[in-house]
Amino acid sequence: MKQIAPDIFRQRLIIEGYYEVEITKEKLDSYLRKVAEELGLRIYSDPIIFSPSTGMGKEENQGFDAFVPLIDSGISAYVWTIHKFLSIMFYTCKGFDEERAILFTRDFFNLMNKPETISF
Repeated sequence: MKQIAPDIFRQRLIIEGYYEVEITKEKLDSYLRKVAEELGLRIYSDPIIFSPSTGMGKEENQGFDAFVPLIDSGISAYVWTIHKFLSIMFYTCKGFDEERAILFTRDFFNLMNKPETISF
């Protein structure tokens, strides 16, 4: 990937996988707060979590869209409840331990097998 602004530090990580736990709005809120704390990232507002009403889109896409703002950028999470699949993106202007993020996420959601990750 071409580095467009090498003078601006950015770290990005996407974690995707199939989960085995029940995900509720409260569980997702807890995850966003705890993963930020685990990685030494500071939040400055409560997580925002949306779950569109049934009938607003395709049934197979129902789930949650979430975001927690960090002092140094943010963490977004997308959950497909019917498929028991999630996609979480970390975008920060402060370095963090990617392996720790992956392990914490895997354990928190009981992700099946090793989660797929993309780091850039």
